[in-house]
Amino acid sequence: MEQKKSPIPMIVLTGGPGAGKTAVLEVARKSLSAQVAVLPEAASIVFGGGFWRLPSHNAQQSAQRAIYFVQRELENLVSHEGQWQAALCDRGTLDGFAYWRDEEKDFWKMLGHDRAEEYARYSQVIHLRTPHDGMGYNKQNPLRLENSAEARVIDEKIASIWSGHPAYVEIPSTENFMLKTELTLRQILKALPENCNQCF
Repeated sequence: MEQKKSPIPMIVLTGGPGAGKTAVLEVARKSLSAQVAVLPEAASIVFGGGFWRLPSHNAQQSAQRAIYFVQRELENLVSHEGQWQAALCDRGTLDGFAYWRDEEKDFWKMLGHDRAEEYARYSQVIHLRTPHDGMGYNKQNPLRLENSAEARVIDEKIASIWSGHPAYVEIPSTENFMLKTELTLRQILKALPENCNQCF
């Protein structure tokens, strides 16, 4: 598979379960102009569309492959339509590593690219950290299966796969979620191209 760099900035918003990513994206979606495409989460498309979510090793690896290719094609669609100046992605292609149960070399074999090539797809990676117990972990998402401890493990795996990106930024959990949202929106604004100064 040939990996092509996007002609527009692709900004990843990632985080473990319960980090507040969905809520922040909803605020961003209402705040951003039509110049910025806000991509849906590929996993929600896959599982919400009826892809079987079975506990077996085979089923989980099949799901991660499906999610990766849906994510990649969403990005390719937005990148080459010529309608937007930037894109805000609900997760990126490497988020699946946090749910990958085989060896890391098998993950890269599945993708057909290496870490540097996947990093090159994105101009910025913004990681919302999952809160500890008592700091607002939210279990209301019907597609979320993880408890708080499992969510923290996934969040650490997300950090391990993305932290090497040259434009990786962490947004820590705060007692006040509105502060976390404000910090994230500021970072998104900084990541937008200069000619997109009216995008908020």
